[in-house]
Amino acid sequence: MNMPPSMKNRVVIVTGGGSGFGEAMCQEFARQGSRIVVADLNLEAADRVAVAITADGGQAVSCRVDVAQSVDMARLVQTTLDHFGRIDVMVNNAGMSHPNSPMLDVTEEFFDRLYAVNVKSIYLSAVHCVPVFRRQQGGCFINIGSTAAVRPRPGLTWYNGSKGAVLLLTKSMAVELAPDNIRVNAINPAIADTPLLTTFMGKPDTPENRTPFLNSIPLGRLCQSADVANAAVFLSAPASNFITGVCLEVDGGRCI
Repeated sequence: MNMPPSMKNRVVIVTGGGSGFGEAMCQEFARQGSRIVVADLNLEAADRVAVAITADGGQAVSCRVDVAQSVDMARLVQTTLDHFGRIDVMVNNAGMSHPNSPMLDVTEEFFDRLYAVNVKSIYLSAVHCVPVFRRQQGGCFINIGSTAAVRPRPGLTWYNGSKGAVLLLTKSMAVELAPDNIRVNAINPAIADTPLLTTFMGKPDTPENRTPFLNSIPLGRLCQSADVANAAVFLSAPASNFITGVCLEVDGGRCI
């Protein structure tokens, strides 16, 4: 396997790494020769991904993490340092949504959890990773946003708002952390063929129910996990070292 030297031996944390976009990113970074920490609330899923990477000749460890808890994020960072000695890339991928429904049907309890997972997690990643990046004199954050923050759909109001926060935080972090050689970028996927698809659709996944979503995407297909993984590798690589504060739409043209 030919591995680009730019990503070989880089240490990458991926939250929500046990499925969907996160799993695909773990696998693609590993194919590029990076060392992976698969972080997920579901430890069994994280273990599965880490074992598969190791079986394929890569280096990976798993860690159970609730990204809304500071103690968990601190443990994740320390686990990474204990195993690999450094952190090069922090991918804030873990997220959740409420089922597609009228905004007033979302309970206060669910709203609080939604913003803790989607927004507070970005704060906690900065609290625990920025000191490490500063000691290393560099590092990279990748935040997974959504086209919902750019062209919101009805029925997902509070989710849309949480991802809007992710995009603005990305830009503000990028400006504030630039003097420390810390880059911060975001990826905005379109609706994707992942376990959250039916949540976003608010209805069963059938060809008929997919049609209006497909019609809204000029390239005529849903986003795939590999599309997001490829974008994450690009934004993490030294070749993109003059790119920061970018919120890259991986959306087949939906936001045009």
